[in-house]
Amino acid sequence: MNKLATRDEFDSCLNETLPFHEAVRLRHSCRGFLSQPVPDATIMKVLEDAHQSPSNCNTQPWNVHLVSGQKLAELSTLLQEKADAGAYTPDFSFDFGDYCGVYSARQKEQGKTMYEALGIARGDEEGQRRVLSMNTSFYSAPHVALLFMPSVGDSVRVAGDIGMYGQTFLLSLAARGLGGVPQTFLGFFAGSIREFLGVSDQYKLLFGISFGYPDEEAPANSFRIGRAPVTDSVTFHS
Repeated sequence: MNKLATRDEFDSCLNETLPFHEAVRLRHSCRGFLSQPVPDATIMKVLEDAHQSPSNCNTQPWNVHLVSGQKLAELSTLLQEKADAGAYTPDFSFDFGDYCGVYSARQKEQGKTMYEALGIARGDEEGQRRVLSMNTSFYSAPHVALLFMPSVGDSVRVAGDIGMYGQTFLLSLAARGLGGVPQTFLGFFAGSIREFLGVSDQYKLLFGISFGYPDEEAPANSFRIGRAPVTDSVTFHS
């Protein structure tokens, strides 16, 4: 279990970045943010870091749309309306039922831990709706980076490139004392978001990253999910 960082620890690294080994362990999915926007200069530094990510044949296929301010509020309203109506327009399929074995167990444990932290009991439909609205409101983050990609072949390699971009983006946030959460849920509204932002149909939405200053008092930030031992997933050959 990772140690929760204090506000002083976050503030201390706003003007200087943490060493990699600290940033990678400090990073977690932040699900509660302060309303204070991140300065443009800091956001640009994060984007510059993310643009150093590797990609197949150096194609750099990421197409990022960063939404803030009034536009973000309007997008949040739209997504809540679409969610209430069950109007999903994903570019890629997803079903929790596709997980099996240990992967299913980890997914369920993460959900159980989060719902307990939020005080939501099994069968609490109103509580579940509140969690849904947390997603559509970007967990109160002042910014969201929406990661679009071109469709190339079966899209697996390009999706891998976008994943590496996203991880670099998240680590850069953590290194600067900021928080971020990757939201694949936003991909369920790909068509609606594309239309709202005027994005070309040639770009598919894989996920978004909501980010900003972490709210240490948010219940959803009161827990950390551990990791399995390295030996559970790595086989050594020599």
